[in-house]
Amino acid sequence: MTIAFSRRAALGLGLAALATPSILRAAPARTLRVGWQKGGLLGLVKGAGAFEEALADQGISISWSEFTSGPPLLEALSANALDFGYTGNVPPIFAHAARGNLVFVGASQGSREGHAILVPKDSPLQSVADLKGQTIAFKRGSSAHYATIKLLATAGLTLDDITPQDLAPPDAIAAFDAGAVGAWTIWDPYFAAAQERPNTRVLITTERLEPEFSFYSANGDYAKDNPELVARLVETVQATGRKGQADLPATIRILAKATGLPASVMERFLTRKGSDLGLVGFVEPRHVAYEQDVADQFFALGIIPRRLDIASVVWTPQTAS
Repeated sequence: MTIAFSRRAALGLGLAALATPSILRAAPARTLRVGWQKGGLLGLVKGAGAFEEALADQGISISWSEFTSGPPLLEALSANALDFGYTGNVPPIFAHAARGNLVFVGASQGSREGHAILVPKDSPLQSVADLKGQTIAFKRGSSAHYATIKLLATAGLTLDDITPQDLAPPDAIAAFDAGAVGAWTIWDPYFAAAQERPNTRVLITTERLEPEFSFYSANGDYAKDNPELVARLVETVQATGRKGQADLPATIRILAKATGLPASVMERFLTRKGSDLGLVGFVEPRHVAYEQDVADQFFALGIIPRRLDIASVVWTPQTAS
């Protein structure tokens, strides 16, 4: 099946961020405000009504706000416009570097093949080394930012060898189609969607890099004031992930409906090597060590202004007790 992505089509599929003034208004006290993205397990949680069911006994309703990337989601979370959300590995680093009011509350592991650098099908670029001097689109402060750094390094290149173009997925799609950029670094499920396009070729994926973790974050004050609720949220995500992994056909149907993306895209995304929706839970020392290493790399490159102590901004049921 062919998907023709244009700026207008991307907006039509709901790919544009919904970080509009409507989510900045104060929510009712008994409303949990959740930020989600198409590529996260929260899409399944939303589609299955798992939070609504888990919190029904407390009379808490759920308000969902969709974002096309992690940076604006965490900006909203830190500004107390959201209570809970999911992003890749890099957005929390930028948020904490800016001294945002948020904490890590959960972590998950995805497929190593979940990111890629894409080029037009007829592009003369055949290897990572060929990217030198090229303009590459990726969202600054997203997991694609880190993927770009790591993939360039496989050919001895750095960000200084390219011209970065800071674009969220809908704008990157438009720039890619217009020939305004030579390549595009993107994550799933946008990566999976792009693979179904006839004008797109995969230059390299992250399959040979280290395993990657993504994170669930909560507003710092919310986590402090609602420890039992935050624990229930993480446990609900974990249970939903395990159930979803055990019945992928049903999961694909639910996610396709929740995201507006074709079932074929969700199937490609969810069946990549190493993909397992059940690999989610509270933050463990290995997650902290991984995220600390990513943060240290960004500091060493001068991308973030200060060194971070990831362990100091991790919430767990133990620290809350």
